[in-house]
Amino acid sequence: MNLTIKDIFQAVGGKNEEILQTEFSIEQVEFDTRKVVNNTLFIPLKGNRDGHEFIEQAFSMGACLTLSDRPLEVNVPYILVEDTLKAFQELAKFYLKKINPKVCAITGSNGKTTTKDMTASVLSTTFKTYKTQGNYNNEIGLPYTIMSIDEQVEVLVLEMGMDRKGDIELLTSIGQPDVAAITMIGESHIEHLGSRSGIASAKMEIVSGLKKDGTLIVPEDEPLLKPLLKEVTQQVKTFGLTDEGDYLGAIVEETKNHTTFTVNRFKGEVFSIPVLGKYNVGNALIAMAVGEALGVPVENIKQGLATFDLTKNRTEWLETKNGVQILSDVYNANPTAMKLVLDSFSKIKSQGRKIAVLGDMLELGPDSGKMHQSVGAHIDPSQIDVVYLYGSEMKHLYADLKGKYPEEKLAIYDTSEKEEMTKAIGQEIKSSDTVFLKASNGMGLKEVVDNLLNNH
Repeated sequence: MNLTIKDIFQAVGGKNEEILQTEFSIEQVEFDTRKVVNNTLFIPLKGNRDGHEFIEQAFSMGACLTLSDRPLEVNVPYILVEDTLKAFQELAKFYLKKINPKVCAITGSNGKTTTKDMTASVLSTTFKTYKTQGNYNNEIGLPYTIMSIDEQVEVLVLEMGMDRKGDIELLTSIGQPDVAAITMIGESHIEHLGSRSGIASAKMEIVSGLKKDGTLIVPEDEPLLKPLLKEVTQQVKTFGLTDEGDYLGAIVEETKNHTTFTVNRFKGEVFSIPVLGKYNVGNALIAMAVGEALGVPVENIKQGLATFDLTKNRTEWLETKNGVQILSDVYNANPTAMKLVLDSFSKIKSQGRKIAVLGDMLELGPDSGKMHQSVGAHIDPSQIDVVYLYGSEMKHLYADLKGKYPEEKLAIYDTSEKEEMTKAIGQEIKSSDTVFLKASNGMGLKEVVDNLLNNH
């Protein structure tokens, strides 16, 4: 990165023109003082504390310029702006236009991160590619991702998350994608958006920033999107595993660590992904469609899918010292996603018993109880031997399962009883068992996973 003070001043709408008499360029942009090095632009943002409080510290670490929404008393070079966050976002738009890579944007209620990882792997076989790191997918993380790319990047893969209506519209206006994809419409954030229809409308905001000659990729089997697609003027491609779609997948074999499948578009080709699950084939179909839209040959698509690296805590297999197999999916949860993973977990082979540990799914609004209870249809005692439930909302699933499971095979714990549950699970499992854990991140089931790994 090499941005002059004039570039930055114009991009952010600076108000103190006297700063233009200073001549230097910046090589890095940070909002965290711990990451500041020489020639950094420090952007003070407002969170639990006001970032303006850390300006002096940033300069002591090597910052050479800062933004500020007020005149500064300390004698450091700064650009005066209306709002530092909005200025950050405008700077990202400017820098993205300057570098001018192809941009792929991915959103959806579940599978965003895995799809991002698959897509970046496919694209990196052919182009110099950069993707959203970790979960930097919001109004701060997305511009930070853009400001982190170097000038040789040819394709940028942006994950776009949301909590409320308008979030995706903002992110897509910054990213201006050439290709956009919606993984699925689930129930995450239904508390804020009222219904799955509201979620579908919010996800479709991604089209507002999609280039006029761009491509939108959506699930074929989502009826809530069909009426919304009538307003889309860009090219639309569909994917699925039913009986229709531009990219129609059919599973050949599903094992613990691999899924192989065919696609109607590529006759005679068999594709492989190093992860479990029908739902992950859907994610792979998106990566495939993005790859084709940007000109990646089919042999490179195959290679990228077969070798992609999955971001941690996303449906990852772990193994304890004693050989217990753990399927950990503790970062995110909604009913649709939980049912899909339970279906796949039910099918896999295990030397010993299969044990499910399920925690509350958060932000589901007034119908949360019914949604938790509906998961019961995907839990069969002939396929999952023991079930542990954790959280106040899981009492609804417990009521559904109570008639199916004997008392000693079904347990429920309140949020205040995590320690007791962890101890009980530890005493229950044997080295031949396979354990699946899933809940919203806020339930903290990662602590249970870590305990199993450290003590078994």
